[in-house]
Amino acid sequence: MSRLQTGGRVLLGAALVFAGISHLTLGRRDFRAQVPQTAVDLSPFDVDQVVVGSGVVEIALGSAIALAPREHRSTVGVIAAGFFAAVFPGNIAQWLHRRNAFGLDTDGRRFGRLFFQPVLIAWALWSTRAPRG
Repeated sequence: MSRLQTGGRVLLGAALVFAGISHLTLGRRDFRAQVPQTAVDLSPFDVDQVVVGSGVVEIALGSAIALAPREHRSTVGVIAAGFFAAVFPGNIAQWLHRRNAFGLDTDGRRFGRLFFQPVLIAWALWSTRAPRG
């Protein structure tokens, strides 16, 4: 694994841990704007419980990305990519329902945010990929 990949993996892990902590503290209200109503309607959880639960998952996932032993990194990367794909409907809901959060207070900003999710997916896969050879 290259130093660039290692740095990217650790940075992504730290960002996830930070985001997860934000779900539980200062960013909790903003994260509520990203929870699609269907996630609440189809589950036994309210919006706040979804935010808290996803925060706990992000902390665990970020820790795993940063600290997983070499033989498990690719698996953790695939799980992280799946997580990023799974939360994408929340970003779409924020855009469609014009919910302001995290400085995304215009349709253009909310729409532009949608293009960052594939970057996160690619980052998770690339930074945890085992070297070829």
